[in-house]
Amino acid sequence: MTKSKKRPIVIGVTGGSGSGKTSVSRSILKTLPNHSILLFEQDSYYKDQSHLSFEKRLNTNYDHPFAFDTDLLIEQLQQLMGYHAIDKPIYDYEAHTRSKEVIHQEPKEVIIVEGILILEDKRLRDLMDIKVYVDTEDDIRIIRRIKRDMEERGRSLDSVIDQYLSVVKPMHHQFIEPTKKYADIIIPEGGENQVAIDLLTTKVESILK
Repeated sequence: MTKSKKRPIVIGVTGGSGSGKTSVSRSILKTLPNHSILLFEQDSYYKDQSHLSFEKRLNTNYDHPFAFDTDLLIEQLQQLMGYHAIDKPIYDYEAHTRSKEVIHQEPKEVIIVEGILILEDKRLRDLMDIKVYVDTEDDIRIIRRIKRDMEERGRSLDSVIDQYLSVVKPMHHQFIEPTKKYADIIIPEGGENQVAIDLLTTKVESILK
């Protein structure tokens, strides 16, 4: 990192599946058009499973902390914070393992780290300047998840509901919701809460000055 550059601001945005955390992250991007910002998704850092059979990969619990390669995520985030470019992994959801392709990512002055379990690891929390938890009721989250998975991923209603009840909901209450205590800001109802987003972006702008 050069002496003329301030350390990038790192904003963590978390919440359960369907909470609206991606909407909040995109709203921050839109409301800070004069600054260089990148979205750093935890979903890119699911562990490589190429050593497992396809049948075993299908049983992966994507809502458990063990599903993520957090060491690599932290390593690459620290590289970006030092103004070094990275080759970010891509996860192939059809093959259920990491793709051989990568995305080249240049550093920016604001880094939004977004994902369901970004506040679960203290090492990652300690790199963040602002920690945001998007708090949305279970009923709303399951409706959003059903709509998304059926329209975008071609899944059946029964499969979405079964996965939600057997994995997503219990993992949310065991691992994700408890991380709310680490948040600096709690935003109810996600991207629809424009007041909270305005307050957040105003704070970021004041740090950048």
